[in-house]
Amino acid sequence: MSSVSTAAPPSPLSSDRRRVAMATVIGTTIEWYDFFLYASAAGLIFAELFFKPAGPQIAILLSFASVGLSFLFRPLGAFLAGHFGDRLGRRAMLVVTLILMGSATTLIGVLPTYSQIGVAAPIILLLLRILQGISAGGEWGGAVLMAVEHAPDNKRGRMGAFPQIGVPLGLLLASGILALMTGVISPGDAFLEWGWRVPFLLSFVLIVVGFIVRRSVDESPVFKEIAKRKQQTKVPMVTLFRKHWLLVILAALTFAGNSAAGYMTTGGYLQNYATDPNGFVGLERTPVLLAVTGSAVVWLLMTWIAGGVSDKIGRRNTYIVGWIVQLITVFLLFPLVNTGNVWLLFLGLSLFTVGNGFTYGQQAAYFTELFPASIRYSGVAITYALGAILGGAFAPLVAAALVQATGTATSVAFYIAGVTVIAFAATLLLRDRTGIPLGPDHEAEQSTGQIYGMARS
Repeated sequence: MSSVSTAAPPSPLSSDRRRVAMATVIGTTIEWYDFFLYASAAGLIFAELFFKPAGPQIAILLSFASVGLSFLFRPLGAFLAGHFGDRLGRRAMLVVTLILMGSATTLIGVLPTYSQIGVAAPIILLLLRILQGISAGGEWGGAVLMAVEHAPDNKRGRMGAFPQIGVPLGLLLASGILALMTGVISPGDAFLEWGWRVPFLLSFVLIVVGFIVRRSVDESPVFKEIAKRKQQTKVPMVTLFRKHWLLVILAALTFAGNSAAGYMTTGGYLQNYATDPNGFVGLERTPVLLAVTGSAVVWLLMTWIAGGVSDKIGRRNTYIVGWIVQLITVFLLFPLVNTGNVWLLFLGLSLFTVGNGFTYGQQAAYFTELFPASIRYSGVAITYALGAILGGAFAPLVAAALVQATGTATSVAFYIAGVTVIAFAATLLLRDRTGIPLGPDHEAEQSTGQIYGMARS
């Protein structure tokens, strides 16, 4: 396999690449700040503010179910963004999804609670969460393609890691601002009364910054070449599922293993588990949020390192390392959390994020290299969305239900371990395509040989 894409447009200047990298990481950070802010609030306060009449146990399950609801609409966002991204370009979709996510988040910040307007409050909250899901379903695919399709062949993992680190940066920003509100600006009852709204309203400022940055970058060179030749596929999603349905399923399963583990933290479950006054741990909100913020830094570093490592040893080998580490550390996480010591909580989360980073940093390059140029946005976006549903969508809800049913968090560890093993198996069935040419001249090579046991070109 050639490691040089001779048909692709020339690589942009390094200054252009830096601008693309900054645009993808800033935009993705803002998107996922919005997304994780909701998930953290769902674990900490939304059961009280929007679902309280259902009773304490049902309220927290409904709150976590609202986190998962958005995942069910990610495929719709992936379908829409993939269709128009493959036909009209990557950059336009990045701007649209950013505005949609930020608008929904800002509106949550001014939404009256159940005590103010009754059942209309949770209904509107769920509708806004659905808009967040549609946005998240389309955003990731565009961001990673802008980064990877601009990259030189031997730096795709590194460039693709920029939008990937936007995810832990979003978690770091969301947890950090929530910790500031609960611990300094609006502690105690003030946080429930008004303080929780401030981080949501901050999204309006961030959206303006992200819009300016994303509008400043050029379109992907691969899409420019496709558009110049007028080779856009009329209905990309139909072509994707007709020719590559098995690839979509296997690749989605690889992401399911990562997202099921990642959403233990980013989905708000561990925040709720560690702060529940009637639970096993009973820590205060602010120390837990600070521990999550610190672990997000470790996750960021591991994600960044994994992207570069995958350029050296291949995407598949990097995944294998990550799955093994994740499988080991999932059984260390809850015993450390259950000590009730915030430093051991931080240690458990940090160890857990090592495997999570090494199954995420290379994903942008990995997914980009799996799909043909003409349907790549659709392939990347829908695979990511399906993987999120299979793994992360209801992981916090499943975890809460398992602990309620079994009385122990060990059941959650076995659940995450099971999903990890499935993802590991799916990874072994997919070939490493590190360095495959990405341009439209190599569509035939890109379209075959992704799965072991199937013909290669």
